[in-house]
Amino acid sequence: MAEQNQEMHENLERGLKNRHIQLIGLGGAIGVGLFLGSATAIELAGPSVLLTYIIGGIAIYFIMRALGELSVAYPVSGAFSAHAARFLGPKWGYLTGWTYWYMWMVTCMAELTAVGIYMNFWFPDLPRWIPALAALAIMTAVNFIAVSAYGEFEFWFALVKILTIIFMIVTGGAMILFGLGNDWEPVGLANLWSQGGFFPNGISGTLLALVMVMYSYLGIEIIGVTAGEAHDPKSTIKKAIDEVFWRILIFYVLSLGVIMAIYPWNEIGHMGSPFVLTFQKLGISSAADIINIVVITAVLSSCNSGLFSSGRMLYNLSLQGNAPKCFQTLNRHRLPWVGIAFSSGILLIAVALNYVIPSQLFVYVTSVGSFAALWTWFVILRTQQKFRASLSEEEKKLLTYKMPFAPWSGYLTILFLAAVVVASGFRDDTRVALYVTPIWFAILLIGYHFIEKHKGKTERKGGLREEPEPAKELAAGISEMK
Repeated sequence: MAEQNQEMHENLERGLKNRHIQLIGLGGAIGVGLFLGSATAIELAGPSVLLTYIIGGIAIYFIMRALGELSVAYPVSGAFSAHAARFLGPKWGYLTGWTYWYMWMVTCMAELTAVGIYMNFWFPDLPRWIPALAALAIMTAVNFIAVSAYGEFEFWFALVKILTIIFMIVTGGAMILFGLGNDWEPVGLANLWSQGGFFPNGISGTLLALVMVMYSYLGIEIIGVTAGEAHDPKSTIKKAIDEVFWRILIFYVLSLGVIMAIYPWNEIGHMGSPFVLTFQKLGISSAADIINIVVITAVLSSCNSGLFSSGRMLYNLSLQGNAPKCFQTLNRHRLPWVGIAFSSGILLIAVALNYVIPSQLFVYVTSVGSFAALWTWFVILRTQQKFRASLSEEEKKLLTYKMPFAPWSGYLTILFLAAVVVASGFRDDTRVALYVTPIWFAILLIGYHFIEKHKGKTERKGGLREEPEPAKELAAGISEMK
């Protein structure tokens, strides 16, 4: 529908195949949060954390379907930023694009720092900045080669995580049913309710865990960013969204269900990674080494996705007129190399500063990044609603991929996201974002004021201001649906 016109404006190479995007979506949402961070969620909610992941997964399903409706109709690299600029207004596209870029910058900064920490497991005397710098250099090189190279890298790194989880589910299931690794005495499922019940900390504990659970899904929306470089965006994006959601839900719910059946939930939070505990129970002596390798893989995968997304978002912001024109420059592989290089340079500075600035300042910076995901999901839902409202009844029938139960599913999901924001105010480690995030948006709005002022001067000197290319493309897409 729109992709033929799109290539006139976005000359990015369409080198991502279905298997790439499937694994990119899975890899983006299955990361350190599951292998290490899940212990915190379990400590808050107990076995009811399974219910929390299911509820959060349903919300993510509607968010991804809303994104799918937009991305299938208009497969642009800027995804939700470009869509928001058209249907909600240029200011929304600007705010969303820069906030999403910032989210990946602080996420990658934290994860590059984590690479140094995890490498110290084997090399205690190695300065942490060395592996962090090496990881950044490798990820930058991968993103400079070709989009297909990025896709292959993500495919294999995501596969490592997925195979680890599948192995844990299968062997853990054998322990529960047949007693594998437990002198052939079946463990059973009693631990899911025998340690204070399914809701040991009450409904409040379940709700507080919801904040941690939603942050663990951060990154799944990268499927929308890949649309501008998907080989066949219409079929590829549909498949990725339909299949990735169910797989992620199964991986999270089944893996944590197996872990909490084997170990009492109130022991997990004090004994390290739930995956390490389970592997050790199976008699695997090198469990800590295996999980450390998997976690480093997860970190590198996430950072790789961060550089990919940030480069594309700067490219599209430039097309909108909300970032310097130099970000539109492509290399011979048709990659937005200036945006990638700029993001990599910012990460280099940020990682260096992370070793000298106070830790509290680091918490403030990263807290905004965690809220950026909630903002992005909210914008996706509102954009889909505005997009659908702009169509006539005939045009709605021409949509090949629709948001189910619209518009009510969108309104309910937005209310759910608002509840997550409220719940974050009850935890010390997430409450800080409620104070810092408004400062970030204030800075962005001041910047937008000066950008618009500059555009106004350009108009007066050179005549009428030209509509940004993504906006033209989306408008063309609507007309083609008729």
